[in-house]
Amino acid sequence: MKRALSVGLLAGSVLFAQVTFAAEQGVEKLAQLLNEAHSLTANFTQLTLDASGANIQESSGRMQLKRPGKFVWHTDPPLQQELVSNGQTIWLYDPDLMQVTIQQLDERMTHTPALLLSGDVSQISDSFVVEYREQEGSIDFYLSPKAPDTLFDLLRLSFMNGQIFSMQLEDAVGQKSSLYFSNLEMNTPLADAVFEFEIPEGIDVIEE
Repeated sequence: MKRALSVGLLAGSVLFAQVTFAAEQGVEKLAQLLNEAHSLTANFTQLTLDASGANIQESSGRMQLKRPGKFVWHTDPPLQQELVSNGQTIWLYDPDLMQVTIQQLDERMTHTPALLLSGDVSQISDSFVVEYREQEGSIDFYLSPKAPDTLFDLLRLSFMNGQIFSMQLEDAVGQKSSLYFSNLEMNTPLADAVFEFEIPEGIDVIEE
C-alpha cells in the first residue's frame, strides 16, 4: 500500500476578520514562535484526502523534536513507520517491509515539515515565502516553497496561544493532509541518543 504523504487541508471559510501581513513580518513572527521550542514532544493524528476529497488514510503516532535538525516521527500500526534524524542522517524504518532506508540530509529534505519544525529557523526566508493571518488567540502561517522540487506546494502552520496545534499540507497532485497535535510538551530535556536509530537484526539496509 502506498504511504500517504505525512502532514493539510487548506483553510476553509473565514468567519472572522483577518489581516494578511507582509512576508518579511511573517518570517519574523514564525521564527519567534519556533525559537521558543528548543524541544517538542506530542501525540498526533492525521487525516489524508485525495484530490477529490475522499479519505484515503487515517493514522496516529508520536513525535519528538530537538533543535537543530533532530526528530523522531513514529506512526502507529497498521501503517507503522519510523522516521529518525540526528541532524545529519535520516533513517526511514518500515517494519512491514523489513527494511530501513538511510539518507544524508540535503536541500530537498530540509523542506519536510518535521525538519521545518526542528531545523534552523534563520533559514526559513531562504526556502519559503511566508504570510500569516492573526485573530484573537490564534495565528495561521502559510508557507510557499521557493524551490520547484519540493514535497508540498503549500504548508499551513497553526498556533494557538503560542503553541503549534496543527499542520495542513497540499502537494502537487492535490493530495491534502491535516495533522493535529495533542499532549504537547515544550522544552522537555531530550538526550541526543533518542535521535540515533539502531538498525534491528535481519533488516535490509538501503543507502541513498
